[in-house]
Amino acid sequence: MKLYGWLIGSWEMETIHHLPDGEKEKSTGEIHFDWVLEGRAIQDIWIRPKRPARSIMYGTTLRVFDPEIDGWHILWSDPLNQDYARQIGRAEGADIVQTGEDSRGLKARWRFTEIAADSFHWIGEERSLDSDPWQITFEHFVRRIPERTGSASD
Repeated sequence: MKLYGWLIGSWEMETIHHLPDGEKEKSTGEIHFDWVLEGRAIQDIWIRPKRPARSIMYGTTLRVFDPEIDGWHILWSDPLNQDYARQIGRAEGADIVQTGEDSRGLKARWRFTEIAADSFHWIGEERSLDSDPWQITFEHFVRRIPERTGSASD
């Protein structure tokens, strides 16, 4: 459960969307992770751009550990864009790597890299065939939002 448990909490991100024509779109966003299903799974909510702006991406991931495969089943859903993916997540060295397919039938790989207690770099890649090179589609540079402390009278 440690593989994703460190993510619990709220995060802010700077996003780069790598477009097919080589252009890059930058935006901000937020992510919120928490335990669900009586601690048997982790769910996160990804919102881009950061609220209160109107969302262009609003999705959720459910991550459930499966001891039979020693990996995590990853189910992504973004109903705003009708974007869905199913992946398997595992540790690869110091990184977390999720691989599977998206709703268009493309191979998808999502990587958590440069992991620290208060930050990580998330890279989304896709390819059409097993022999095609991976193409970076999204990068998120993510920082933990410090928890607020204090009393109600503050």
